[in-house]
Parts: sequence; structure tokens; C-alpha cells
Amino acid sequence: MTKVWWVRHGPTHRKAMVGWSDIPADLSDTAALHRLSTYLPRVPIVSSDLIRAADTASAIQRGRPRLANEPNLRELNFGFWEMRSGKELHDEDPDGTRAFWDDPENNAPPGGESWRSLEHRVNPVVDRLVRENPEGLIVVAHFGVILSQVRRALEVPVTRVLAHRIDNLSVTQLAIGPARWTAGPINHLP
Repeated sequence: MTKVWWVRHGPTHRKAMVGWSDIPADLSDTAALHRLSTYLPRVPIVSSDLIRAADTASAIQRGRPRLANEPNLRELNFGFWEMRSGKELHDEDPDGTRAFWDDPENNAPPGGESWRSLEHRVNPVVDRLVRENPEGLIVVAHFGVILSQVRRALEVPVTRVLAHRIDNLSVTQLAIGPARWTAGPINHLP
């Protein structure tokens, strides 16, 4: 079994749909970053190529081998919904937003991607990283990406996995074996 420690990037403090926008994380809580780095094992670390994830990975790296940033570990692409609030979107198109949240696996925001598309983008990268790093791996990524992998472990519908919290700077541990995945602590805050 290969263990993967999924870390959600530092907070952006945006109250909007933040997907592929390259906005920085607030990494001013150095005590939380120190606790996180101390909690994590000494295994290679990789992140999404978006600055909020890459900078978080750099902040907790502390001597760990660093792998190249992975563009396919980006958050869900919200398309035309990007950087807009849920209220604004609902007021503008209540049927469209309801359709997305009722069945995010098959519905996409206009110009964006569905959950199924996210998984088709992320899963092959995760599979390759696990094969290349059997000693374990830390992945600094985003809410949707982390939950897509929790879904693989729990084998539940998307709507059910979306009920999980994934806080900024939290750790979600998954173990990946040849036959099945298992979930350890989800949304652990060291």
C-alpha cells in the first residue's frame, strides 16, 4: 500500500468560485504551517501548478524532495462561473446552478468541467505519481481534487462525497493498494 497525504492549500479568503484563477494563498499563519510540516512524513511533495498550492507546498517542504508542479492537479474548472459568488450565480440562473449541484458528475458550469471531467484529468496523474513514489507522497492540491480521490477510496456518489469538509491546510490520508483504496483521517487539522 502506498500512502498519500493530501493537503489543501492555504486560504485565499475569496467568497467566490475559485477554480483555475491563479490567486495567492494567505500563508501568514506560520504556526499552522509549522504544525502541518512537522505532522507530515519525510516523503516527496508535489502540488498543482496554481500559485496557492505551489506556494503552500514550498512553505511546508522543509527538506523533502520536491517534484515538478502538476497542471492536471488544478481545481475544478468553473468556466464562466469563475470568481463569482454562489448567490450571484443562483440569482442569474437558478435552474442551471441547481442542475449542476444536483448532478455535478454529469453537469458542468458553462465553459467549465463536470466532476467526471475532473476525475478523467486527475486520476491518471495520481496513478502515475503513486507508481513512481511507492514510498509515499504528499500532494498539495484543491478541494475538488482531494474529494475526487476521497471518492475513489470510499466508492460513493459525488453528491455524498461533497458533504465532506476539506479545510485549508488540512490533511486527508489515503492508502492505495493494487486492489483497492482506503481512506484514513479526512480533513485532519494538525
